[in-house]
Amino acid sequence: MLLLIFAGIGCYKSGIISENGSKELSKLVLTVVNPVVIFTAYQKEFKSELMKGFVSALILSVIAYIIAMSVSYLVVRRKEGRETDIERFSCIYSNCAFMGIPLVQSIMGYEGVFYLTAFVTVFNILVWTHGVIQISGVKNFKSIIKAFTSPSIIAVAAGMICFVCRLRLPGIIADSFDFIGAMNTPLAMIVAGATIARTNLIKALKNPRIYYVTLLTLIVIPLLTTAAFRLIPMNESSELAVLVAMSAPAAAICTMQCLNYGKNSLYASEIFAVQHCSQR
Repeated sequence: MLLLIFAGIGCYKSGIISENGSKELSKLVLTVVNPVVIFTAYQKEFKSELMKGFVSALILSVIAYIIAMSVSYLVVRRKEGRETDIERFSCIYSNCAFMGIPLVQSIMGYEGVFYLTAFVTVFNILVWTHGVIQISGVKNFKSIIKAFTSPSIIAVAAGMICFVCRLRLPGIIADSFDFIGAMNTPLAMIVAGATIARTNLIKALKNPRIYYVTLLTLIVIPLLTTAAFRLIPMNESSELAVLVAMSAPAAAICTMQCLNYGKNSLYASEIFAVQHCSQR
C-alpha cells in the first residue's frame, strides 16, 4: 500500500494525474468500485452466524461513533482562530471506505468486508447528516435523504437482499464484479497519494495542532474503542473489522465538504496528508 501511495505521488508530480483527474478517480472509487466490493461481500451462502456477526458489527459501530464524538467534543475545544469543526470532523470520521475496505479485505477477505459494511452504513448516515451540519453549520434535510441514497448504502441494501434471499449472480457477472473489486486497493491508494502530493507536507508537519488531532484520531480514540469492546462480548471478527475501520486516518470527504461549503479545505487536506503518511 505504501508503494502504491508513492506511485500516486509520482503520477501527480509528473503530471500523469491532474487535480481533476484525481477527483475523477476518487469519484470512480467511491461510486463504482467500493459499492461493487461491498455488494460482492454479500454473495455468500446464507448463514445465521454471518447475520449475527453483521448485527454485532452494527452495534459496535454505533458504540465506536459515540466514543469518537464524545472524545472530539470533550478535548477539541472551541477557541478563536482554531478550525474546531474541521478538527472534530477529522477525529470522528475515518477513511473507512478508501482505507478500511482494502485493509480489511487484505486481512480478513470478503467476510471481513461483509462485517465492515455495517460500519460503512453507519458512517454514511452520520457523515451526511451530523458531518454536514458540523462543517456547514446548517441543518439540511436533503443531506439526510442523500445519506440513504449513496451508492454504498444502496450496495448494502441490495447485497443484504441477495444474501437473505439466497440470490447469486451468474458466473460471468460475478467474475466481472471480481475484476472491478480488484481495482479497489490500487486505485484508492493511488488517489490517496495524489491527494497527499497536492499538500504542502513540510508546512503541515510544522503545525502542532495537526499532531494533536492525529494523536486523537490514530491512537486515543482507537484505544478507547478497543477498551470498550473488551467489556462487550461480541463476535471477534466483527470487532476486528470495526476497529480497523475506526483506526483509519481522517476521511477525505472532510476536504471535499470544506470545498463545498467554502471552509478551510487546505487545513483539512493537511490533516489528511499527515495522518495518511503517519499510518503508512
